[in-house]
Amino acid sequence: MFSRRAAVAILIAFAACTRSDAPPSSRESDDFGDAIASGTAPVRIVSLNPATTDLLFALGVGQRMVGRTHWDLYPDSAKAVTDLGTGLRPNIEAVLGVKPDLVVLYASQDNRNAARQLRAAGVNTISLKIDHIADFHRAARLLGRIVGDSARGAVVSDSVARTIELVRAATEKLPKRRVFWHIWDAPLITIAAGSYMTELITIAGGENIYSEMPEPSPTVSIEDVLKRNPEYIISGPEGAIKIRSDPRWSAAPAVKAGRVLVADTTLVGRPSVRLGEAAASLAELLHPGVLR
Repeated sequence: MFSRRAAVAILIAFAACTRSDAPPSSRESDDFGDAIASGTAPVRIVSLNPATTDLLFALGVGQRMVGRTHWDLYPDSAKAVTDLGTGLRPNIEAVLGVKPDLVVLYASQDNRNAARQLRAAGVNTISLKIDHIADFHRAARLLGRIVGDSARGAVVSDSVARTIELVRAATEKLPKRRVFWHIWDAPLITIAAGSYMTELITIAGGENIYSEMPEPSPTVSIEDVLKRNPEYIISGPEGAIKIRSDPRWSAAPAVKAGRVLVADTTLVGRPSVRLGEAAASLAELLHPGVLR
């Protein structure tokens, strides 16, 4: 089994590596196309994305964090950081009030104006769209350079990659379980090719029945799900209860056969340092015992 303890051990083992404090190249751009400023490592960081908050703590700079969103609750020590509200269309006055020298945003169009305002106020701002596993690896290495520890950024990225590859190797010859991932009930929302969660399903030995759709979280109908006839349905704890009790789902063979699987939403719900553990947890759901 893959554990958080093992991941931490890897990070500690590499903590003594020689650091590289070289700043990012002045030609680099973030996911809005804005230039990434070079200079000294930041000491007052605001992260308004749970994935990057998690990542910054893994990079060993949690003590430099001065702001986060409502949803940035991992690791536990993140809860001690000032809650600045939402990560989309954030309160700029609140952000500036903690006097950051770096703000990390999710690169949604909802945040385009916030990025402009923060940059206009003289705050180094980087916007990252971490929607796929490759995006995580880029972010780990980029943020590692920005905070002055390229070696640790590489270690975090590589340790996640190794765990993912171990899971992939364990499942690659197994039957691919056809999966519907229930995200929301009304309207019915699933995940598709635009989400790292589809990648996790594939790594874990499954096949997303909506993998041909390009968006990350499309709205679908129960009728279409029934037509596609998934072997398994994955949901969070509350969603699983609804599916099992809703008569509209009773015609689904997966429901009749008791193949409604409950995922750990705190683990699989963000593309960050626990991606390897997320892949392992899904592999155990779809192929029990595969990692033992």
